[in-house]
Amino acid sequence: MSYYKIMGFDKEPFSTNPDPDFLYLSREYDLALTNILIELRLKRGLSALLGDIGTGKTTLSRRLVKELCEREEFVFHTILNPTFENEKEFLSSLIQNFQIPFPQDLASQTVPGMRDAFEKFLLHKNLTDRRTVVLLIDEAQKLSYETLESLRILLNYETNEFKLIQIVLFGQLELYSKLLVISNFYDRIDFKFVLNPLGLEETKEMISFRLRHAGYKDARPLFDNDAVREIYYYAKGYPRGIIRLCHKCLRMLTMSRTATTVTKDMVTEVVQKESDVQWNPAIVQQKKSS
Repeated sequence: MSYYKIMGFDKEPFSTNPDPDFLYLSREYDLALTNILIELRLKRGLSALLGDIGTGKTTLSRRLVKELCEREEFVFHTILNPTFENEKEFLSSLIQNFQIPFPQDLASQTVPGMRDAFEKFLLHKNLTDRRTVVLLIDEAQKLSYETLESLRILLNYETNEFKLIQIVLFGQLELYSKLLVISNFYDRIDFKFVLNPLGLEETKEMISFRLRHAGYKDARPLFDNDAVREIYYYAKGYPRGIIRLCHKCLRMLTMSRTATTVTKDMVTEVVQKESDVQWNPAIVQQKKSS
């Protein structure tokens, strides 16, 4: 049985899956999400959210998807792995995923023909159906310069009042330097935001939020203050690291016969065991041979 069932949780509180319902909306997360939604409603065109590995970009993108699903005016598609060999492959993906009627075989079509079909789709959705078309791209640092140029061309599709397609990029920090190379693309970013790691108090609030959301109702804290400080210290405020450490600490707590709360010593022990497994050559070799 999983530790969270043993402890009486309804759900696993510290899963690393990007569940939008478990997103702790810190001040920065809330600010980013609110501004992106404003940009989409105003049809300003291009937004970019950057962050280091483990800062929660993907989970925030899933929360945005959830928000869009609850609003009928949006038509959207999410690209999770934007590795396209050329512009034709990228445009073909858009036509298929937005379910745009196309009478001929896509493989035989030209790039200008695909662009024309997509522009007509955007015009119909925006002007006739009164819908907002949104393209979300996760792992945007993987975008090739050719695909970025294709996105720039799509942003040229506009009326006198608004852009016909709304694009949101979620990417690692390396995306910034890539975008700077294409100045006429970078200049089109209407909203730019960089996610930073959480502070100590936010780390405490995040842990408490996830425990409550998973069904924890006991008045006693499962993590004492020193344990939270230790988790913050080792995870450096990165949500992914916080979640991983909390999961392992709770698992250790379920195996304890006396402890009822995660302590600083438990956190240190978890970190030390993980470090030994990762860096001890004898253990690594033993794991490989088993």
